Amino acid sequence: MRLRAAHVRVRVPATSANLGPGFDALGVALGLHDEIDVRALGTPDVRVEVTGEGAGEVPDGEDHLVVRALRAALDHVGAPQTGLHLVCRNRVPHGRGLGSSAAAVVAGILAARGLVADPAALDDDVALALATRLEGHPDNAAPALLGGLTVAWSDDAPAGGVAATGLPPVRAARLAVHPDVAPVAIVPPGHLSTHAARGVLPAQVPHADAAWQAGRAALLVEALGRRPDLLLAATGDRLHQGYRRAVMPASLALVDALRARGVAAVVSGAGPTVLALARHAGERDGTEGTDADAAVADAFGGVMAGWRVLPLPVDATGGTVATLLD
Repeated sequence: MRLRAAHVRVRVPATSANLGPGFDALGVALGLHDEIDVRALGTPDVRVEVTGEGAGEVPDGEDHLVVRALRAALDHVGAPQTGLHLVCRNRVPHGRGLGSSAAAVVAGILAARGLVADPAALDDDVALALATRLEGHPDNAAPALLGGLTVAWSDDAPAGGVAATGLPPVRAARLAVHPDVAPVAIVPPGHLSTHAARGVLPAQVPHADAAWQAGRAALLVEALGRRPDLLLAATGDRLHQGYRRAVMPASLALVDALRARGVAAVVSGAGPTVLALARHAGERDGTEGTDADAAVADAFGGVMAGWRVLPLPVDATGGTVATLLD
């Protein structure tokens, strides 16, 4: 397959996975975006320029995650490899549980979609499967790609389709989020690797906890889509957050403090960011902001100590790619 474009721009949202009970399955796209210009070069050079999050820290050549994902996507469809010049404007915090690696992987795959002559060869099903192969699980990749609230799952491998290509047989469904839901990301100053956060999880959990969790995950879909008044109950968790307390004590203490004040707070992804699934306050009492604002201020006691509070709307669009004319 040949390349059809030489310059594309991709835009990919931050994401929050798990959302409490939906471990490795539920995720939501948030209104904070990385934007990347990708140019195909006539030389074998690879240049990556990064501003914002990760500047001076991430690789600036072939090892950059966007480059690796782009090359994997080109290989998958049989397109020629090319020299690359990337200009990355990063806004998604790194190592904080807001899907920065999924955003990079999805950005690379979408860039390849924009470059190749047959974009349909990298449709959403293939893109999700490629991203899952590179990421290991689809809970962040699905909302980064599709937008909104997503439920991701693995199929038994069918005889044909995506699995026949050697890609993981993953699927995702996109759901609308009730307009009253107002996510607020509370981002700590420190990083935490996903490997460290997963390393403290047990290999087995009690059957009673698994059954309890299944009920809350089902309820969360209803709460996010139609009944935001149920969010506090629906975001309960017995599967992962408690086990992670040792590696993110401040985050779990904040989750506890907010939930005690009636706010549906959870660890975002593998943490350590805390996500409050708040509700818009304006329609109920004529004020701006959310019903979590006072609780957040009260929980911190007026001292943020480097934490950032980021009200972020749900991104209903997901990742986009556009061809640019030089």
